[in-house]
Amino acid sequence: MARVKGGKTSNKRRKNILAMTKGYRHARSTKKRAAKEAIFHAGKYAFAHRRDKKNDFRRLWNVRINAGLRLIDEKLSYSKFIGAANKKGVGLNSKMLATLAEQQPEVFARIVSQI
Repeated sequence: MARVKGGKTSNKRRKNILAMTKGYRHARSTKKRAAKEAIFHAGKYAFAHRRDKKNDFRRLWNVRINAGLRLIDEKLSYSKFIGAANKKGVGLNSKMLATLAEQQPEVFARIVSQI
């Protein structure tokens, strides 16, 4: 059996790892071991933050709906409005309501008056 040297494969692997860490600072962009660790952590953060993003948007929608309600009536709050909307069986979700409250306040005001 002939001897196989792994230089070509090792260089390719190293080049790919360092390509993934382009723009990172210090050793993380130049040294294979540090770069590999940086990629691992970046992947973990990306996974967790994809989940966090959903909560962030839900929080933003709630704030937008509440702000829209306060423009219509000072005493009206988000929780009372959502409770009433659920009892009425309104088919609009928070994302839709938030968009209406922000971009079309007159339509949002009509929906609130019906609820």
